[in-house]
This record gives sequence, structure tokens and C-alpha cells, in this order.
Amino acid sequence: MSIANPTIANAALLPRELVRLGAHPASKEATIREAAQLLVAAGCIEPGYEASMLKREAVANTFLGHGVVIPHGLGEDRHLVKRNGIAVLQVPAGVEWNPGQTAHLVVAIAAQSDAHIAILRRLTRLIQDNSRLVALFVTDDVQQIVDALSVDAIEEAPAQPATDLAERFEWTVPYPAGLHARPASRWVETARSFGARMQLRFGDQLADAKNLVSLLQLGLRFGDTVVISAEGRDAGSALIRLKAVINGITAQEKADAETAAKRAAAPALGWSPPQAPAAIAGIGASPGLAIGVVHRLSANQAPIPDHPLPLSQGGELLHEALNVTRLQLKAVADDTARRLGAADAAIFKAQAELLNDTDLITLTCQLMVEGHGVAWSWNQAVERMAGKLSALGNAVLAGRAADLRDVGRRVLTQIDPSLHGGDATKELPANCILVAADLSPSDTATLDPQRVVGLATAQGGPTSHTAILARTLGLPALVAGGAALLDVAEGVEAIIDGQNGRLYLNPSPADLASARAYIEEQQAIRAREAEQRSLPAQTTDGHHVDIGANINLPDQAPLALSQGAEGVGLMRTEFLFLERGSTPSEDEQYETYTAMARALDGRPLIVRALDIGGDKQVAHLDLPHEDNPFLGVRGARLLLRRADLLEPQLRALYRAAKDGAALKIMFPMITSVPEIVALRGICERIRAELDAPAVAIGIMIEVPAAAIQADALARHADFFSIGTNDLTQYVLAIDRQNPELAAEADSLHPAVLRLIRLTVEGAAQHGRWVGVCGGLAGDPFGAMLLTGLGVQELSMTPRDIPAVKARLRASDLAALKQLAGKALAAETAAEVRALDGAAA
Repeated sequence: MSIANPTIANAALLPRELVRLGAHPASKEATIREAAQLLVAAGCIEPGYEASMLKREAVANTFLGHGVVIPHGLGEDRHLVKRNGIAVLQVPAGVEWNPGQTAHLVVAIAAQSDAHIAILRRLTRLIQDNSRLVALFVTDDVQQIVDALSVDAIEEAPAQPATDLAERFEWTVPYPAGLHARPASRWVETARSFGARMQLRFGDQLADAKNLVSLLQLGLRFGDTVVISAEGRDAGSALIRLKAVINGITAQEKADAETAAKRAAAPALGWSPPQAPAAIAGIGASPGLAIGVVHRLSANQAPIPDHPLPLSQGGELLHEALNVTRLQLKAVADDTARRLGAADAAIFKAQAELLNDTDLITLTCQLMVEGHGVAWSWNQAVERMAGKLSALGNAVLAGRAADLRDVGRRVLTQIDPSLHGGDATKELPANCILVAADLSPSDTATLDPQRVVGLATAQGGPTSHTAILARTLGLPALVAGGAALLDVAEGVEAIIDGQNGRLYLNPSPADLASARAYIEEQQAIRAREAEQRSLPAQTTDGHHVDIGANINLPDQAPLALSQGAEGVGLMRTEFLFLERGSTPSEDEQYETYTAMARALDGRPLIVRALDIGGDKQVAHLDLPHEDNPFLGVRGARLLLRRADLLEPQLRALYRAAKDGAALKIMFPMITSVPEIVALRGICERIRAELDAPAVAIGIMIEVPAAAIQADALARHADFFSIGTNDLTQYVLAIDRQNPELAAEADSLHPAVLRLIRLTVEGAAQHGRWVGVCGGLAGDPFGAMLLTGLGVQELSMTPRDIPAVKARLRASDLAALKQLAGKALAAETAAEVRALDGAAA
């Protein structure tokens, strides 16, 4: 059924019986308990949620300001919410909430989804309408409060002069490109770690420091001056930390701008056609020259159906779609970091932050309350917000509109899978120049460079995320080609010049010959560079170190091999689960593993069994909530509890081995001998059932217990691979996702190095080899230390391979052993890092 009357919708969320007038609680705690009892009596929450609401006050300030508070529970206790609801206590005499803060209107929230956000939006408007708000503090009419929190036909509060909060500082933007999405997402991440209310004022415009789109809509440019202010219990420390973060980003922003300026100022280089064929001019976004045939990518502009649902059902559907999309983007960011680098991965982290924008979600909910469907409402909200960004007259921020539409499309597909419309970038003709109105970062990141030779878009700019990804992929690209670009006929032969931003149509034989000669010359230069990458990682005294790549899918293998990988040291199979909405079947997994083996053409392949838990969660696996997932059921612990996940994967792997795949199986998060014994037993049973060949069974060394007991584990495992990221986390007791401690989670800490050495010694007792597939392997200095410690195989992000190989080829094993000995004797990670200069 549709909800045509917003007043009725809000009445369901806030019935009159959940408003209590003239309350006089003795304390803040008594206030919360009284409000919670209203929600319990109404069937909105379990009694235990009351304690969660009190816990929330210990970690966050729920005082909105101007006498309004919004107590609510912790996100981890959402399972105690039976249905969405709001209870209101009116406290005419006031109750002290925090020192210096008095609450008169207490709006207690129970929320399974985002259906309550429209009322929160209304509260922020009420705060700016002081006379009306004060009247609510003393009214004896329940309906006045219900109406005030309704979104039905409410006039906007009159505009008030923008004012700063209690504590503040003035700041002039030093970022040459202004405040764009990636630095802004760092601001938001920092601001959200504090309970204080924080805002930016630019002239008469205000923005919430915890809201990415709100910040971007200020359109801050280099030299603009803003006032950053805060109020609340931890306002002072919040401002100190935020100021440090925003100033800390400045050096990188300036360095990026200097690099761009040098490129722009460089004399025109490259190729010019001898006979000047007809050309479409744009802006060069990614250098290079390519010859291909035009393939036009049509935008999917199918109308979004408007199918209203009951508000509670629609809110739950939106909430679930947002959660699944966050997991998808985390997987994409992780994948991009390993294939293309951390800088490009930040694109998708910034996209994920857009999903936390309260204005976007609030607008969606308001449209749903008005009686529209979830998909239609979401699409409208995205388009309106993207339109605002596009209208700011700033090319960088206009590029963020493309990001918003990109992430919006992901959510839309989760809301209604029928709106997916297929993936137009998957089935592309060979040797094509892709022409489109615009191309999303998601589509660009997944393009196959074996089929696409260049990109040309009518819209966009050279600083867009799509342009950045094109440069990383090495695809010549032009942007801002205009409407004429979209009139180019399908199948026309063309030359794309990404250096000078030109698409030459129907080139003459002389033009083609000249372009081919130039391309061959450039390929010869790259081939000489590639020769160095393909050389083995062999020290000057003849010691060889095996070099592998960390990848996820078969189509990533060509890039890895081109960078000098000698095989795959870590295939992360969790991405088969993370990037889809259902568990892959045994047959689907089998096809992926055999495709990977074919792509490697007999080279080594180590497949890690499903590694889920900790920071990798999969919505469709229905895993139970854990207070501390890094210390919970993850890795091998999960596999031994979920035969429905383990056995289909092992059957698929052994079927692939039976068909000739040269693979090894590796189990994650092993902590004890009984675990590997049990897993080997299951492997042997499945191998025998399939009459498959035996394959090597290895384990990840990720926890101190495994490193310390390496000698015992080596009796039962054929090889070890050390995950230095997790090992560092567990050794130093530092959550590697905690931004405050990230710098201290250093894998070069002597304690981590000592456990690596202990692992190597334990393995040697039984003739087992040891590899490293964590981040330390891809650090050239780290690779030197690991080799000196006795590690025999290093596996890393493909882009890191050339530098690691070059450093090892310039080293002497005896010197590396001495270097490792000095590192083991050091007292701090800083002392270890200082050895890098000495080694150089």
C-alpha cells in the first residue's frame, strides 16, 4: 500500500501516546529511562535497549543544541529494536544533560532503519526557529509537538544569520584544487570520531563537518577563508585533531598540484598526424596514442518505476541496500588498492563516504513519506544532489557529481536488481575506442585493457576520478569532447591522442602509418623497461627469491605477469563472495579457479580458502554479530563451523587440480595444530571422493600463537605464508583500521620481525618454505629485511613488483642477513627504518 498522507506516516512513527508533557525527571539518567519505558510499552524496543541508550551517552553527545536532545542506542544493539519509533518527553523546567547544557525536549529514537531521519531533519530546522521551539517546551497540547515533528506542509524556518559555535578557529584553504572529495572524506572521518557538534562557516553558508556532501557544497577554493567551530563535551580536542588533519593533508595536495602543473607546462610532446584528418578536440586526460574502432556506449536512461511501499518496509529496504553497497565499495577499494594502488583506491573510499550523507538519505525518506517508491525516491535524491554539485561552477566538484551518480547506481541495483540493465562495459569488441557521454569510476576501473585501447567522453574533466583511473590503467583518454563526440558513427576507424586531447576520424593511410610507427617506438621503449621487470629477483651472489602477486580474479593475471610476477602467491577467494549478493556455487568457483590457472599457464598458484570475518563481512552469509570480530569467528574458525562454505570450495579446488591446475591450497587464521589437522582431514576426504591429485596444503601465519608454535605446525603444513598486516595488528594490539593508531601499526616493529624469524626457524626444522603475502613484502626495504630473515617467497600488489625486484637484484645476501640482524636488535620501528638509509 502507498502512504499518501505524510501526517499519517509520521503518526505511525510518533503516535500521541508516545508524547509525555510536563515531565520532571530528577536526572539525565532518569530522563533516558523514562523515555525508554515509553518505547518499551509501545513495543518498539526490548528492555535491554534502555542500557544501550545509557551507554551511547558515554561515547557520544546526543545534545543537538537549543534545549533539544536525541538519546538513542548503540548501532551494535540495533537487534534490540523491534520496530521504528520515537518517544518525546517535554521537560518544561529542564534537566541538565551535560555541564552547561539543559534539555527541555527529549526525542528518544528507536530505529531499525533510516525511517526516522525525516524527523531528525525537522529537528534541525526547529532549532533555527527559536520562538516556535520555546513554545514547544511549555505547550499543553500534544498535537503541537506531533505536528512540529511532521514533514507535512511545514514551512521552512525563516533564514537566520549564520553563526559559529562556542569554540572555533579560522582557516584559509591552502589546497590548490580546493576542498574536493578525497581530503573532505578525511575531514569527515576525523570529525565523526568525536561526539562534539562541528561545523564550517563560509560567509553565510554553513556545513556540517560530519557530512561529505554538505562540505563539498560549500565549493571551497584555494584562498577561501572559513571558520571551523564546535560545541560539546570534547569540542576543544575535536578542533585540535581536525586542524592537525586538515593541515597534514596540505603537503600532499600541494605535491599533487605541482606534479600536475609540471605536466601542463611541459612542451607539447608526442605525435602529430602528417595529413591533419578531421578531429574532435577535447582535453587530454591520459597520455598515449592508440588506433581502434569507435564503440559508442549508450547510457541506460530507462525510467525508474515508482512503486510505493509501506514506509517501514521501504526504510528497511533502503537501509539494507546502503549496507550492502558499503560492503561492495570496501571490496572494490581493497581490490583497486592491490591492482592499481592506494591513491586510486581512495576514490572508492570517498564514494563510500557519500552513503553516509544525512541530507541525501533524509531527502530520500521525505520523498518516500510523500508516497513514492524507494527506488524512485533514491534516484530523485541522487539526481538533485548531483545537480547541486554540478551547478557550483567548479570542475573538481562537478566531477564528484559523477561519483554520486556512480554510487547511487550501485544502491539502486540493490534496491531493485531489475534496474541493473546489464553491464555495458563487459561485452566490448576487440581493439575499441570507447566513446560515451561520461563513464563512471566503477566502469573505468573494471575495463579490460586487452580490448579497450582508449577512452573519449563528451563530459568530465582531467581531474575526474575516471581520468585518474584511465592514467593508472595506461589507456589514452580525452574528456570534455562535447556533443559532437556522441554523433560519431559506430565502427569508424580512429586514432586517439590522449596527450593532446584529439580523436582523429577516418585517418588516411599516411596518418595510420605514422601513428603505427610512433606506437611501435613507444612499445620498444616500454619493452626495454619490461625486460628489467621480467628479470628474476636474484641477489648479486646468486640467491633467488620467488616473486608472486596478490590478486583476486583471473582477469588481473595479465597485469601481474606484465609487472614481473612469477605466479600468484595469494588468490583472495573472498572477493568471489564480497562482490555479489549471493554465495557462488561450486561450479562457479570451479570455473574461476580453472580460468586463473589458464591465465597463469602453468605458473604457481596459491589459493587462499575463504577468509571472512574481522574487517571483511558479507551480508548474504548471515554471520552473527560480534563485539570484536577480529578476535572472533573468522578465517579457519569460520570454515570449520560452516561446512556449507568450506566443502563446496574445496571440491571446486580439487576438481580444478584434477583438470591440471597447478595450485596449492592455503588456510587463513590458523591458531593451533588441531585446526590444521582437521582441515587436512577434510581435504583428504574430498580429494579421495573426487579421485583428485594431492596438492600442497599451507597455512597463513597471522597470529603470535602460530608464529611461536611454527615448529609444531610445520609437521602438518606443507608451507607457510606470513600475513604481516594481521600479524602486526595482533602482535601490537592495534586495530589496523583505527586512523589514530595507523602510524603505530608498523610491520617493521622489532617484535613483528622477531616472530617472522621464529616462523622461519620453525619451518626449517621440517624442511618447509616460508613466504610473505602481507604489505611488508611490497616495501623494497621490507623485502630486503625479509630475505635476510630467511623468507623464500614474496607476494605483493603487482605494481610493487618492479621496485622490489630491482632492490633485491642490487643486494648481497650476506649483507641482507647482517641488515636483518641489526633490525632484530633494534628497539623501535623507527630505528629499523633508519637502517634503510644506511643500507642504501
